[in-house]
Amino acid sequence: MRVALLVYGVLYVVIEVVGYQLEQVSWPELTPLDVATALTNAFLTVAVLVAVLVGIDLAGHRWRRHLRTVAQERARLALEEWAAPEPLTVQAWRPGPLALPAAAAPRPTGRTRTRTGPAQEGRAPDAHAPNAYARQAWSEDASRDASGRLL
Repeated sequence: MRVALLVYGVLYVVIEVVGYQLEQVSWPELTPLDVATALTNAFLTVAVLVAVLVGIDLAGHRWRRHLRTVAQERARLALEEWAAPEPLTVQAWRPGPLALPAAAAPRPTGRTRTRTGPAQEGRAPDAHAPNAYARQAWSEDASRDASGRLL
């Protein structure tokens, strides 16, 4: 079916080219040389058309072969990369720790506290406020009962 359509197309082009050239010459003045010239021009047109189609086909084959070669080369390089892997270096996705803010100067109160006693005058003030979590939650004698025995 394809070949029949191709032959029909070629014959159509030949007849059209011959008809156009014969139309340029009037019928009473038509000579065998005019007919031969028309046929030669028609077949030359068909030959150039076939040459262009064959060139396009050959270029397509070469292009496909080139693409296949490039794909094989990429596959070979990828295989080599997987065959001898190197250690991976991974960048951390978290930002680095922020710098701590500078400590504020302590406010002098004029009074100092001791752990065991009330505030005393004349001593250097504490640089920090007392820590509620650092103090002992029970007294030293909490492990003894009222009679002084260990529990």
